[in-house]
Amino acid sequence: MSIAEELGVDAEIVLYIKNPPDEATLRDIISKLEDPVTNLVRRDSMWKKLGLEEKDAATEDQVVKLLVKHKQLLQRPIVVTSKKAIVGRPKERIRELLS
Repeated sequence: MSIAEELGVDAEIVLYIKNPPDEATLRDIISKLEDPVTNLVRRDSMWKKLGLEEKDAATEDQVVKLLVKHKQLLQRPIVVTSKKAIVGRPKERIRELLS
């Protein structure tokens, strides 16, 4: 059971690999984001494979460009409401936002 279901909150789940956010959607999320914009980028094996460094994802424009080009680097889950957006890690943050 997802946290949204547990709390009785209607939620739309977007499968970011099948339906990646475009630039406009990313900028909308960023405009609501409580976290630093750089938190939207995963630092995982793909990050390393691409040879990326922190300086490559230091600004909003860099983050948007990087995520449009490499959708698999998008941190998840991202929880977006009409007024706020957060990176849902740890999961307790989701409960706090939706409560």
